[in-house]
Amino acid sequence: MMQAALFGGVNAAILSAMRDDLSIDLDRTAAHGRWLLANGCNGLGLLGTTGEANSIGISERLEMMEGIVERGIPAGVLLPGTGTTAITDTVLLTRRAEALGCRGALLLPPFFYKNPSDDGLFAYFSEVVQRVGGDIRLYLYHFPAQSAVPFGLDLIGRLLRAYPGKFKGIKDSSGDFANTKAYADHYASEGFEVYCGDDGALHALLNAGGAGCITAAANVGCAVSAEVYANWNNAQGAAAQTRLSAIRKAVTSAPLIPGLKQAVARRTGDAGWLNIRPPHLRLAPAAATALFAALDGSGLRQAA
Repeated sequence: MMQAALFGGVNAAILSAMRDDLSIDLDRTAAHGRWLLANGCNGLGLLGTTGEANSIGISERLEMMEGIVERGIPAGVLLPGTGTTAITDTVLLTRRAEALGCRGALLLPPFFYKNPSDDGLFAYFSEVVQRVGGDIRLYLYHFPAQSAVPFGLDLIGRLLRAYPGKFKGIKDSSGDFANTKAYADHYASEGFEVYCGDDGALHALLNAGGAGCITAAANVGCAVSAEVYANWNNAQGAAAQTRLSAIRKAVTSAPLIPGLKQAVARRTGDAGWLNIRPPHLRLAPAAATALFAALDGSGLRQAA
């Protein structure tokens, strides 16, 4: 396991609460963040895929970052998603994150134009890092199923050489552990922090020199994730991983974001958590019942 990683441990890709009119609900989101930090999370991946970031406008993303910090979530535990298709928006969000006290930001690649060359991606990230300046560390977000723009080993090496200390790590949501491990094998020795987006890979990644996880299922299973992290090199951790993998399987048995919002609504008794921006839709009652049965069958136990 990588020691002294900036975001080492369990990071939840935190949900974004919405009001009935689908505006951002800062109070509910911050309350969920506090619960996560009290129940095993080391950090919060704010405004990621699970947080519906690409359904949220730039001004609203600024409001979310500022509002969460104003509501008492320490900026140092936040790893906000600031990567957009526009260099100027990415720079604006990343600079604001640093001004608030965030130590890192998670950047999707510019994902609209498909099949960009490594030269094109290098040029994009070069513009971003030079314009952002400051001390904030940049984390790459590899999610080819959604972005269709992968981060290859050669591109990562090129960025690390060109901008020492600036590109600090990567979240791999490919679900391909061989790929995740390759990142760690090639670059963890240089202090490059590798995080899995798949809860099922946490134990194996920690044993391969990875830094931790940034995952959707941590919204419900963070206490088990924390047990895996704390016991990464012993049998207790391996047993906890079996439970965590079962939770992950249950969570992914339903559409991910609607299902997680349904689960949080059940835990809190707060139906406001069911609000979700289209094109996502609330789960149908039968699907919610099936999800709850799957979660209960996984052995998930949650504090209120």
